[in-house]
Amino acid sequence: MSTEDENDLIFKALGHRSRRRIVDLLKLEPRTTGMLCDLMPELDRCTVMQHLGVLEEAGLVVAERRGRERWNYLDALPIHAIHERWIGPYAAYATSMLSKLKSQVETPA
Repeated sequence: MSTEDENDLIFKALGHRSRRRIVDLLKLEPRTTGMLCDLMPELDRCTVMQHLGVLEEAGLVVAERRGRERWNYLDALPIHAIHERWIGPYAAYATSMLSKLKSQVETPA
């Protein structure tokens, strides 16, 4: 799978508020599917599982079976790669532009 296809899966996965909430919950600590269901009572178990499947396909969640439990772990590396490619360079550019603006405003005419 190409990097662009992988990025499409990541953006699709993060495009839904319930999946972003799952990512936020897993950022704090690994959780079982049952724990996630308890923390998201507005969703039924099947829906939580579908969201986890999308996150897994995008490489954002890694699941491990322990007996009857399924433990879900966040893999933040795909998000970090997106940050490195897009957010970091744009933030550096914005900071540079703000610095130039500050210098222009503070320089006496």
